[in-house]
Amino acid sequence: MVNLVLKFADFCRASDLKVSTSEVLDCLRHLSLVDFLEEAQFKTALKTNFVKSRRNQPHFDRLYALFFHHIGLEEPDRYQEPIRADQREAILALLGEEMERDPLSDAVIDFLKGEPVAFMKALQRIQTQEQETSQVVKSNLGVLSGRLEVMLKLNQTRGRIMQLIEGQGDGPGGLDPNRNLKGYFQRRLETAFSMLTDEKKPRNDGLKQIKTDGFDGRGIGEKFFSSLTRKETEEMREVIAQLVRRLKDMVSRRWAKRSRGILDVKKTLRRAGRYQGVPIEVVYKKRPPRKGKIVTLCDVSGSVWAAARFMLNMIYSLQDCFSQVKSFVFVAELAEITKIFEKNDVNEAVEKVMTEAGINYHALTDYGEMLTRFHKEHMHVLNKKTTLIIVGDGRSNYFSPREHILGEIRDKCRRVIWLNPESERFWSDGDSEMHTYMAYCHEVRPCQNLKQLSAFIEELIL
Repeated sequence: MVNLVLKFADFCRASDLKVSTSEVLDCLRHLSLVDFLEEAQFKTALKTNFVKSRRNQPHFDRLYALFFHHIGLEEPDRYQEPIRADQREAILALLGEEMERDPLSDAVIDFLKGEPVAFMKALQRIQTQEQETSQVVKSNLGVLSGRLEVMLKLNQTRGRIMQLIEGQGDGPGGLDPNRNLKGYFQRRLETAFSMLTDEKKPRNDGLKQIKTDGFDGRGIGEKFFSSLTRKETEEMREVIAQLVRRLKDMVSRRWAKRSRGILDVKKTLRRAGRYQGVPIEVVYKKRPPRKGKIVTLCDVSGSVWAAARFMLNMIYSLQDCFSQVKSFVFVAELAEITKIFEKNDVNEAVEKVMTEAGINYHALTDYGEMLTRFHKEHMHVLNKKTTLIIVGDGRSNYFSPREHILGEIRDKCRRVIWLNPESERFWSDGDSEMHTYMAYCHEVRPCQNLKQLSAFIEELIL
């Protein structure tokens, strides 16, 4: 039992489910208290110790089914021949001698022996793009070529195994003593193929997704940014200016009210004791609540050009509402615009951002490249008090989304909020990666007009 749990822990680690040594020891202690022959109790003990959050539960269930029902344990065969084990070892020995020796071949042979860790690590390297990809062609070709290599190796292994088994000839009486051996290898290879083609889709049960309200389109605040005329755009700027002033007033009143702090009970009672409690002088703690920290990433590519200006106006207004605001814009490259917002008024700052931010505005949008650069150069601006706001349509021109980087960013933030200026019904069409990125966000909401945008800002501030 100890060896089985250790092998399963290694299998989980190979599939990027982190399991510590202390968790394995705790699991073994718990298994000694339950009937581990009852699968429900056995699985519950493993799951309790190995799963750290709700987001990891589906991943654990998948690994448990693979290891204990498909590849970790052999299923008894109804017509198993006594010599089958010897034949199987002989076939694998011949296979190891004839196949080209490389890490992938060794991983496939180990998988057929019932040791899946090396094969799982090979698949994990492909899924997380740990292999070096081309810096010129920023696409999924690296992942596809890796999967193709594994698929060709599995097909080559299947063909060679069938040749080796058929070469042993028929048994006495015309019976084929190797039919069960063929079935064994076929099941193992089919499982390997399913693991290769099965893309792990992360779930996000805690996602807060704000649905689009019904709008009649009669008010300027309800018109979509993309449908505004030039005259309506000028009117919208005035409305936004009023909204920004109102937000500043709301924040000022809130912090003025709280600037005196909260009631200090000890000092109040101690001071009241001097005069036998008459009168009572109320004393407040001189520590106002800390303000939040905001980091924004705003897409300024052509697909969201109409909405980007209004989004930048709202981002500009956040500077006076929070103690620390770091702002970035991107298309494929990433540029920080915090100083532009600090040194200019709103209209001049937005114009500079849309023309002089130091990025190629005509490049193809690449969210994967943007996340990579942010992770490499600006991760230090994030901590557990940071709210990260990403503004964009999630359309990455079929480049690799590199969503695992957003997962690492999420783990370092307090919240990740995604504002999408595109209608929800288009989030799964074409080159949109929204449903991929949604699994790594705390909140996703459409933001197509001023009413939706101002509702989000007020909710964020209040």
